[in-house]
Order: sequence, then structure tokens, then C-alpha cells
Amino acid sequence: MRYSKSILTLALAATTFWSCTKDFEAINTDPNAIPENGMDYNLLFSSAQVYHAGTDYNVWRNGLIYCATMVQHLASTQSYWNGDKYTYDAAYNAAHWDRDYPNAVKDITMVLSKFKDDPAKANAYHIARIMRVAIFQKMTDLYGDIPYSEAGLGYLDGVGYPKYDTQEAIYHDLYKELDEAASALDANAANTLSTADLIYGGNVDKWKKFAYSFMVRLGLRLSKVDPQTGSQWVNRALEGGVFTGNDDNAMMQHQLNTTDAANAYGKVLVYQDANASRVSEAFINQLKGTNDPRLIYIATVAEAPQLAYGNANYDLGDTTASKQLGMPNGYDELGAETDISKAPNWPGNLNNYSIVNRYTYARLDAPSFLLTHAETQLLLAEAANRGWIGGDAKTYYDEGVKAAILQMNQLGASPAITESQATAYLTANPFDANQALEQINTQYWIATFMDEYEAWTNYRRSGYPILKEVNYFNNVTNGKVPRRFTYPTSEASINTANYNEAVSRYRNGDRMTSRMWWDVE
Repeated sequence: MRYSKSILTLALAATTFWSCTKDFEAINTDPNAIPENGMDYNLLFSSAQVYHAGTDYNVWRNGLIYCATMVQHLASTQSYWNGDKYTYDAAYNAAHWDRDYPNAVKDITMVLSKFKDDPAKANAYHIARIMRVAIFQKMTDLYGDIPYSEAGLGYLDGVGYPKYDTQEAIYHDLYKELDEAASALDANAANTLSTADLIYGGNVDKWKKFAYSFMVRLGLRLSKVDPQTGSQWVNRALEGGVFTGNDDNAMMQHQLNTTDAANAYGKVLVYQDANASRVSEAFINQLKGTNDPRLIYIATVAEAPQLAYGNANYDLGDTTASKQLGMPNGYDELGAETDISKAPNWPGNLNNYSIVNRYTYARLDAPSFLLTHAETQLLLAEAANRGWIGGDAKTYYDEGVKAAILQMNQLGASPAITESQATAYLTANPFDANQALEQINTQYWIATFMDEYEAWTNYRRSGYPILKEVNYFNNVTNGKVPRRFTYPTSEASINTANYNEAVSRYRNGDRMTSRMWWDVE
């Protein structure tokens, strides 16, 4: 679904009228607020989707600077790319919280309040419920216990200081919401969202598949903490009906410009911070070691990566597979023993290391993948391997890998990648039941490139791929990949009692090393 520039512009403008600061009480007396009867709530729904897909503010700080480097899709020698070396920046930790609570969360809450009691908007209401699940899944998986049941209610109900629900309680409600909303969708009822739905255009069949595929994702989250419940929900998802092909992928299309209509990852990588990162050695080595046909669509080598989009000499680079070289994580440019020039594979120039491919992922108008058929099939492969569901793990695995490879065509791969290439890759790298969990989750790591929140979350859950961790000086995790983001520092002074209660539930307090409910050791 390609949305029009006018719809996106209006949606982003509309949400500013409902915007608030970190002080939840402030929104109750917003002097700039549009009267309720003057708001187009369809545009608020669009806005919630845009913010969920990500804007450069939080994608830059959380998605790229932290997640992408922690999970070793990318590497950076820049000191402010903290995730590369597990160092701490309070503002960067808080970026997603600071951006999504006053925007995506509040917008979807307002939409639900407006649509709930309007029979003509029944489908829109249930689609909004599903959208809300996606928004809160990301939030709780990044931070742990968070405001949920009272979140976004400052304007509606005067809840200025929302409590923090436990992640366990949140998850159980997310399952319920997905199941109820998907079951209630009616293909014969009116489509009142239409083009305001920037993902599926209000298509009920697509949203139903999305809900049950999302249920698979949330079911596997419980593999360490509550496999019985996880298994029950995965089976329910299969009963309901999950994605059946790449045509079902939940994608957000973007505009070729440098506003919030652009793909946030692409905007940072080619415009705002074009020379700060390289593709990680771990990632390139995985792709090269298996002769992965996706390599040439993931990486490129540019002579002048510092020349940002819009420069007359903007460099798209060379995608030849043999020329791709990954940069190791944990290095800097400070001249001491951790200087990148001391790295074992030092090629003599930083620009000999690969950057993210500017023909596919690192484009301003590249689509954002929010949930895919490939991810779902790979998770079902793990569920089958664990004995949660019937069916053959290999069959699910092969379908997931094939879908992930062919998904490159939705990114504009040129030349287009073929089914025969996917088949050849699977023949050369067959499923091995003795290494099933590692294989499946390594493929999930590849499939979630540039969906870095999900890549980091699944790594924390599964432990795969096996990464060589970084023990850089001044790191805050004792050389271990961080387990969560910390709460905004303002919460301690603004929402003090609820913040303190939430922090007391963590064994190590509000730290990047503290584990959330589903991430048990």
C-alpha cells in the first residue's frame, strides 16, 4: 500500500496537536489542542502507524546507534554509536519512549476511544486494537515493565501519572487483544479507514493474518519463561490463519525526501549520519561463508560514503560480492590499541569496509518491513522443533529462508532475485536438525536486517547467532550484550512512585543489564 504524500503530511501535522511533553499532566491543558469534534481520527490512526514504523529521532538513537551494533549487523568507530561498545547514553536509551508515548501511544489511544462505540467503524476499531498491540509489543520488549493499562489516558481520563504494568500482565493482555480483535473483524462490514491505513488500506483479510502472525511472534517470546502458554498461542495463531506468502508482508512505503515521510533507517544512513557506520564483520562473514545471494543487496563499498544524499557526487558504491568486507565491532579511531587500524582485517582505509546497500535498504524511499511471512515461518520452524506444533521444522525453515531471500525483490533488488537462487542456497546450506535452533535464529537475524529492534529482541530471547562480545573500556555491561534500555531519567522525578515500584521489580535495578520477565537466564 503506497500512501500519498498528502495523507502522510496531514497525519504528521494532526499528531502535533495532540503532542505532549514527558510531563503527563501537561497534555490535560494543552492550549494548542484541536477540539475533539474537529479532529480527523483516521489521520491520527495514520500518524500512529508512521511513528510505529519509526522516525529518524528514535531509529537513529535506539535502532541504529544501539540495536544494530549490539546485534552486530553494523559496526562503528564513532564514540557516540554506543551500542557498538555497550557504553551508556541516557538520552539515547530513552529515545523510543520519549518519541512513542506522546505520539504513537497517545494517537492510538485517542483513535480507540473515538471508534469504540461507533458501529459503523467496527472494523477500524478492531484494526486499531491490533495496531496498539504492535506499538506496545515494541515498547515493552525494549524497556520491560511499562505504563500500559493507563498509558495515553492523560487527556481522556486525567491519568497524569500512569502505573507501570508488569511485562507478564502486558503480554497476557496483548494475546487477548489480538485474538478478540482478529475474531471480530468482518469482511462484509464497511472499510472506513481505506487509504488512512498506510499498511493494508483497511483490508480485513490482511489484518486478520497480521494479527495471527503477530501472535506467533509473541508466542515464541515465552520460549524461556512459559513455553506451555507460548505453545497454546502459537497453535491458536495457526488455527486463525497466518501469512501465506510475501504478498501478506506488513510494509510501510516511504517517500523520496528527507522529511518524516522518508524511511528512517535510510534517512540516517545516507543523509544524516552517512559516514558513521559500516556493516559488521560478523554479518558479512555469515553471508560470505554461506555464499548467500542476499549479500549484494545488503552491502556495498563506496569510495566516498561521507558524501550524503543530495550531494552531486553521492556514491552508491560497488555491490560486487567479493569486494564486501565487514568491520569488526569494538574499535575506535583514538590511536591506541583499540584503534581500527590495529584490527586483524584492517584494509588500510575505512572506506574499504562495506556500508549498507544504497540501492535497497539505505534508500529514503525503501519500504519498512513491520512483520513478514519469512519471520513467521522461521518462528514456526522453531515451534515445530520444540514440539509445540505439528508439522515438519525443515518445511517451515525452507519456506522461511526462501521467503526472506525473495523478499529482496520488494526492496527493489536489481537484478531481481530468483526462486532458483533461493533453492540453490538451501541445497548448499541444508537444514540440520541437530543445529536447528542456531540455524533458525541465525536466519531470523538475517531476515530482520534493518528491523533492528526485532533483531536485538530475538537475539536476547534465543541467544543466536553466537556473537563475539565486546569488552571495551568504560562499557557498562562487563562486556555482555545489553538486555534492555533504561527508563527516561525524567520518570524518576515526574512519575516517581510508579517508577520506583517498577525499578524495585528488577534484580539489578534500572540498568541495561537487568533482565525483563521473558528474558530469564
